[in-house]
Amino acid sequence: MQTQKSDTATRRSFLKTSALAIGGVAAGCATAQPSPLTALQRARAVGANDRIRIGQIGCGGRGVGAHMTGIKPYLQSQNVDIVAVCDPWSVARENANEKVKAWLGHDAQRFVSYRDLLAVKDLDAVMIASCDFQHTTHLEAAANARKHVYVEKPMATDFPRLVRAVDAVKASGVIAQVGTQLRSLPSINGARALYQSGILGQPNRIEECRNGDQPYWYHYLKEVKEADVDWKEFLMDLPLRPFRADLYSGWYGYYEFSRGPIPGFGSHFIDMIHFITGAKFPSSCVCLGGTYTWKDEHQFTAPDCIQATWLYPEGFLVSSSNNLGNQHGSVRRIYTEKGVLKLDNWSQPTYSAEGGPRRDGQIRGIKPVPPVECPDHFLNWLQCLRSGATPNASIEAGFQHATAVIMAMMSFESGRKALFDPAKREIRLA
Repeated sequence: MQTQKSDTATRRSFLKTSALAIGGVAAGCATAQPSPLTALQRARAVGANDRIRIGQIGCGGRGVGAHMTGIKPYLQSQNVDIVAVCDPWSVARENANEKVKAWLGHDAQRFVSYRDLLAVKDLDAVMIASCDFQHTTHLEAAANARKHVYVEKPMATDFPRLVRAVDAVKASGVIAQVGTQLRSLPSINGARALYQSGILGQPNRIEECRNGDQPYWYHYLKEVKEADVDWKEFLMDLPLRPFRADLYSGWYGYYEFSRGPIPGFGSHFIDMIHFITGAKFPSSCVCLGGTYTWKDEHQFTAPDCIQATWLYPEGFLVSSSNNLGNQHGSVRRIYTEKGVLKLDNWSQPTYSAEGGPRRDGQIRGIKPVPPVECPDHFLNWLQCLRSGATPNASIEAGFQHATAVIMAMMSFESGRKALFDPAKREIRLA
């Protein structure tokens, strides 16, 4: 039996290895070094003493409750102002403006359309918290207008639009942060360092079961008056149809607008796995599911039970499943030859040698993953706007997670396997 002294030495060795790994690979963390800047990035970096003037595109729960609330602690320290907001729903616009007045002592300019917001003089950056199907349109427009951007996940629901938006960001040189904020959690940076230390060995299966007793889109249903909404602005280039309050407020539950829980929940999971393992793109994906439990007057079309499985060229399977008709059995694990990394609570991950056929005695018992401190996701973005450095969730990271979830939904729609060619940037069905 290995002694306690040996186990302590192993832990000390891991912590040393983790520090080295984090210093070299965890962008945005305290010990990370800024990446080299392109000429465009240097040209677009906000001056050290200049005020950062931000516009909010999409003023719902995510826009006000996450984006605006997320930057609120840094308004003074980072010299930030929220100068404009836009949303097709007047109630949401006014609610966002009330926050601006309370926090900053002035009114924001208020618009129905993102086009008018992007035309605001001296606007430096935008935060995009619009509906999933609108993300790429708003992202591409912001990049073409040379505005720095924070964009929600999933970054896209359509692959050609994804490619066009990503190319626009790269061509413009703007600083883009994607809203997969797990990359900025100390716990997940610690899990990355642990994984890259090699103590767990080669993974074979990575899985998430994220379940609930009701689909999350029911929580967004509310009374909305047609007179208060610019319905055509909301639909964008989708076919016109009669206004419905549940269609507008509960858009997460309609496949045409969101594609359901694999992009909604699974994009966080997939991006976290990419971040921890260093994998970039799956080579193939199969996905099955349907609406089995929640059939009612709203006629939601997003699946309430679905599972996607991706194959990665690094030699492991990744599975993401959601059963929104029964909340039992939620897990989040990376299974390896030497043990398991448990991320069921991603704020407090643990690891052990459980189940590892090649466990070698380096891991004894169930251990907490040592965290690696980082600025939070919004602060990281604001800091990068001034330094020109690449944020934690870069546009490339967004392209990677969006490609994976789009592959899943193409498989779901067709009943066929989806394949990805990274050299050609092409998804095809087998």
